[in-house]
Amino acid sequence: MPLNFCPECGSKLLTNFKFCPSCGEKLPFLLDTAQVDSSTSSPAAPQISVTDGSVTAQLQSSPWPTQAELIQHTGDGPFSSVSGLPRSPLRRTQKLVKVTESANPLLASATPLLAASPKSAAAGKSPKALSSPWKRQAHANVSQEEQANAGVLTSSSPKSPKSPKSPAVAKNKSKRMKRASAPKPLEEGEQVTDTAGVQWKLVKLLSQGDTEIFYGVRQVSTGAGSADYEHILKLASKDGKIFNEQNFLQRAAKPTSVKKWKRDKQMDFLGLPSCDGFGLHADSYRFLILPNMGQTLQSFMPEGEVLSEKAVLQLSCRILDVLEYIHENEYVHADIHAENIYIDFTKPSQVYLAGYCHAFRYCPSGKHVEYREGSRTPHEGAVEFISVDSHKGAGPSRRSDLQALGYCMLSWLAGALPWTSLTDCPAKVMAEKERYMTDVQGLRTQCFGRKKMAGAVQVYLSQVMSLQYTEKPDYQQLHSGLLGALHKLGASLDQPIDLRV
Repeated sequence: MPLNFCPECGSKLLTNFKFCPSCGEKLPFLLDTAQVDSSTSSPAAPQISVTDGSVTAQLQSSPWPTQAELIQHTGDGPFSSVSGLPRSPLRRTQKLVKVTESANPLLASATPLLAASPKSAAAGKSPKALSSPWKRQAHANVSQEEQANAGVLTSSSPKSPKSPKSPAVAKNKSKRMKRASAPKPLEEGEQVTDTAGVQWKLVKLLSQGDTEIFYGVRQVSTGAGSADYEHILKLASKDGKIFNEQNFLQRAAKPTSVKKWKRDKQMDFLGLPSCDGFGLHADSYRFLILPNMGQTLQSFMPEGEVLSEKAVLQLSCRILDVLEYIHENEYVHADIHAENIYIDFTKPSQVYLAGYCHAFRYCPSGKHVEYREGSRTPHEGAVEFISVDSHKGAGPSRRSDLQALGYCMLSWLAGALPWTSLTDCPAKVMAEKERYMTDVQGLRTQCFGRKKMAGAVQVYLSQVMSLQYTEKPDYQQLHSGLLGALHKLGASLDQPIDLRV
């Protein structure tokens, strides 16, 4: 009778195996073919008798080989006692290994593979426990055979994937990573060198956040005054989100592409910053050289302050122009809020949309990504303004940016959103946003009460809230609605943005 399990390691065997695929040991041939045929043609049935309530089984002929037969065919020491009822393969193998070790103590120390019982091998050990790549592969092949035959995944199978983390765990891990990667400020006057060999001198520390620091910088070779600077250096951890921003700026914000877009659209300005240099510093930091875009919109808006309808419409039209450009270049911004909007007061009609750390390539090679919740970190970005898609961990799409801009417009006009006080609990913020997705009128009432809201803003919100995930927005219609309302107020995009209420 052929063996179904290896007497050395207990691995599953296939018919006609001469060597075990797991441990490599030669398998004992129990009987020659003639003996097997004669012995198996009419197997003797066990005799069972019942005496005083106990069951006694007597086998006239055991289907297992005797100790002498095993010794004769293998040449090794005694393996096991085969008297009594046949044991299951697992129990037999356990006893075989123990007897082998006791008969030959050197075997246990010389071959660690035999010292491990089949039970421990079935308890979820990693394939690394096997000593050679060949044995690991053979072990995996046997496991696949068992899985196909019995539907049971054994411990020899490849390492199972880690269970997905909950959104809360992923969020907390993200926060811990951000805190750990906060850069230390550099001294003013220190110099950095970009990949093109241009040296930049840190003139002034402008601002410092949890994950990034901004400096005013100038080229060392310009000879300008020590307090003058025309560029901004953004400094962050080398392996942080700034690398994503660098990739976006190099791919989608090329000066030649922006220039062609403005010419085709007959535009005199597009508020997309260029990357004038980048590099690494001290093997720990990555930096970007950006044009001096002025000051952030948030710096002019204390908490709870509002903007005029005119200013909101001017800002929205300028930002919508940038969004259309980056969307046509396969990217979305994914983090629109006042901290990422800059106003250059030397040219007060110009508005920049910056902060592309969360930029996402939603349409690589012209193919829109599929909607899959949990494919990215949930709640990534400014919780108060990101879209429901971003809350759920789906890749942000064009509608995500337009909806985020709508939330910004409401906040700038009303001073707060219905979920502003809930930002410490992103799940509650997401629930509130979902609640108002199909109730723009209710959102307007919640924000303004009995006050009147700009009709163009309400129309804009209704349009962007109804967009499908992969749907291309009608940018011309959205822009015309906002610009028409601005003209009705007697203003234009060429006029300076008035940030007074």
